[in-house]
Amino acid sequence: MFALTHRIPDLSSSRRPRRGRKRAVLLGMMLLSFASGAIQLDAAPARAQSLSACLWAGVSHDEDRTVHAGGWTFRCTTDHRGRGEWSNEGRTGQASTVPNPGATGSPLGRFSRGAQQPGTSYHDYCVGSQLIEGTDHVYEVVTDSAGSAMWKYSKSIKHWDFGLDPIPSATWRSSANCYDGVLG
Repeated sequence: MFALTHRIPDLSSSRRPRRGRKRAVLLGMMLLSFASGAIQLDAAPARAQSLSACLWAGVSHDEDRTVHAGGWTFRCTTDHRGRGEWSNEGRTGQASTVPNPGATGSPLGRFSRGAQQPGTSYHDYCVGSQLIEGTDHVYEVVTDSAGSAMWKYSKSIKHWDFGLDPIPSATWRSSANCYDGVLG
């Protein structure tokens, strides 16, 4: 028969294991730092974006704030993770209250999910030998499962009211830049 033996540590000993000593010293140093004011737990600087704020053209907007862009009203809401996102509340006759530089480059750090922008030549692509101009569409910021932001086709540009906003320049490309569906 097998005997199971297990050593029970002697807890009456004044000697602590080394690992415990290191933790105790570290904890003591942290407490001393807090007490002396070397480490502060103040609020982040005012310029930092809160998780529930929404970005539009790099400007932070508080939750429940509405903006108007391209003949549409957008309201800053939060997603299931508490991150800010824009909700399209429908058409409006009001002029744009935010800048609309167009969907150029990555929206990361400039636009929150749900924001929409008129397309630019950044989104030009080819179908066979035919050029499809990015300026023919409106794009919306979407995120993938990892949280990466990107522009995705939303609707035709005829649904965007430019009002006094500048119209993005027409593409400089032509169908001659397309070869078997590849934009060159």
